[in-house]
Amino acid sequence: MKHLRYAVEEYINMRRGLGYKLIYESKALNDFVSFLEQEDSDHITTKLALNWSTKPKNVQPNWWARRLSMVRCFAKYMNTIDPKTEIPPLDLLPSRKQRPTPRIFSNDEIIQILNTAKTLPPATGLRRWTYYYFFGLLSVTGIRLSEAIKLDCEDIDLCKNILSIRDTKFIKSRIVPIHTSTSNKLKEYIQHRDTFFGKQPGNSFFVSENGKPLKVQTVLWTFRRIFEQLNLKMPPGSSGSRTHSFRHTFTVNTLMNWYRSGMDVDLCMTRLSAFLGHTCVTNTYWYLSAVPELLSLTTALLEKREEDLS
Repeated sequence: MKHLRYAVEEYINMRRGLGYKLIYESKALNDFVSFLEQEDSDHITTKLALNWSTKPKNVQPNWWARRLSMVRCFAKYMNTIDPKTEIPPLDLLPSRKQRPTPRIFSNDEIIQILNTAKTLPPATGLRRWTYYYFFGLLSVTGIRLSEAIKLDCEDIDLCKNILSIRDTKFIKSRIVPIHTSTSNKLKEYIQHRDTFFGKQPGNSFFVSENGKPLKVQTVLWTFRRIFEQLNLKMPPGSSGSRTHSFRHTFTVNTLMNWYRSGMDVDLCMTRLSAFLGHTCVTNTYWYLSAVPELLSLTTALLEKREEDLS
């Protein structure tokens, strides 16, 4: 069975070399190999792959499908080494996760969120300013929560008005331009931060009151408290309040402004996709169908084009 253990390690290392993180996949595939050992099988079969994938109970079918998909990809790799390897067919456990309807904030709601952040206790502390400027940056750039947390001081060039997003979700880096007004706001945060500490306590740009980088769970908890305090609601099918809604809002507003101004959205979509750090432009196009108003604007534009051609 050791050859399967080695194969999993080689497979994971190969795909990580291509830019995938595969944190859960590594654990799952090693667990799958342990399952094969218990079944006294030295190669992958469709039956065993299906049995392992459906082991967890009280979960959504999407989870079973994801587990089987991981085995399927590994089986394709193993099939080039061991011809006895069976590759589970694609129509086995067909299930597609439905993306939740994005929560789009109005301008007034964003202002309320930021103003509420400024009231966070303690009144004389840095916490309220950190979250005011942190959430503000999310709202005007659409960068991911993890990207904002990982920003170091050298990643923010307030003279050139750019953010350097390094080693992001798909181990990619990109440059995000920001408006002069955003740079000015970030300069304000530097003044608050340096006044509180006397000097910058470390490399992280946004810090907690102990001078350490923000933690994802703490940020989410704080945002949830603000969300509940303002009695804001999420769309049906969504769970909890998510800072990712800032990213949704930024993307949708950008697309809507392009449509309303008559710009060629198809031509600009690749730019927006690169700006957001999407690996595939189809992830950006998803917003067209996810937001009714955007879909209406798209339909109206297509109808106008047909009229012009007729």
